[in-house]
Amino acid sequence: MLTSNYIGRFAPSPTGPLHFGSLVAAVASYCDAKAHGGKWLVRMEDVDRAREMPGAADDILHTLEAYGFEWDDKVIYQSQRDETYHAAFTRLQAQQLVYACTCSRKEIADSALKIGIEGVIYPRTCYQNPKIEASLAPNIHATYRVVTKNRLICFTDEIQGEVKQNLETQIGDFVLKRADGLFAYQLAVVVDDAAQGVTHVVRGADLLNSTPRQIYLQQLLGLPTPNYAHVPIATNSKGEKLSKQTLAEPISIRLAGHSLFDALCFLGQNPPSEMQNATLDEMWRWSLNNWSLAKIPHQRDLISLKA
Repeated sequence: MLTSNYIGRFAPSPTGPLHFGSLVAAVASYCDAKAHGGKWLVRMEDVDRAREMPGAADDILHTLEAYGFEWDDKVIYQSQRDETYHAAFTRLQAQQLVYACTCSRKEIADSALKIGIEGVIYPRTCYQNPKIEASLAPNIHATYRVVTKNRLICFTDEIQGEVKQNLETQIGDFVLKRADGLFAYQLAVVVDDAAQGVTHVVRGADLLNSTPRQIYLQQLLGLPTPNYAHVPIATNSKGEKLSKQTLAEPISIRLAGHSLFDALCFLGQNPPSEMQNATLDEMWRWSLNNWSLAKIPHQRDLISLKA
């Protein structure tokens, strides 16, 4: 039963099956939404078609169902929402906040090094040439970047605490549209969160660094800023984030109860040991009755606030 205006979401990328790190994020976002009497949505962040694994989206949904997750509206697929992203992109262009860039990654790194910028922060080479878009040859495809300003983006994360980031000096003008014509994650996620009325974003701390960029785009587009809570990321024995790239094992449907129990322990919820043998329904009932965001560990020392 819905008793609040809280709307949360889980937004996996269908680049492979769900692993334990994905489960942690799903459990945290689900429990926080349901414990507040709110809605919980699922969105497939398949904006990067090249990285999508065939069948992965259906496999993810099947796994979520097997674990007892229930979402409150139809699943949204980013690959079907280009027109919406284009409308937001056009609004930013009208504000003269977007410019074409033909620099390669190597050129960006070399240019940044020459002028003494730390890291791979774009040195605005193409921003200095406003005629570059008009002069593009038919076979040359440009990326499009948004102009960042010397503005400190600040927000209070419900788990990680106060976060501050100067986009211009720490991130640089970031990409909104790629050279292959696909819209970048940062723009897509901002547009979709607003369109779905998302009020609370509970996700992995690996995305904490992206949040100031998203807040900046929300401000430029006049969109509301959700509350953010970034849970610690699950890592392997080498300290690497669990992912397809680090060969993370898929979670097992057969061992759903054990995996859910482990996820709750990882999130600091301290379920009683007898819950290891509970049914999924019993475990979810306990989880929602005892959920506390305040119990989740910070793990902020694993998070870089620089690009």
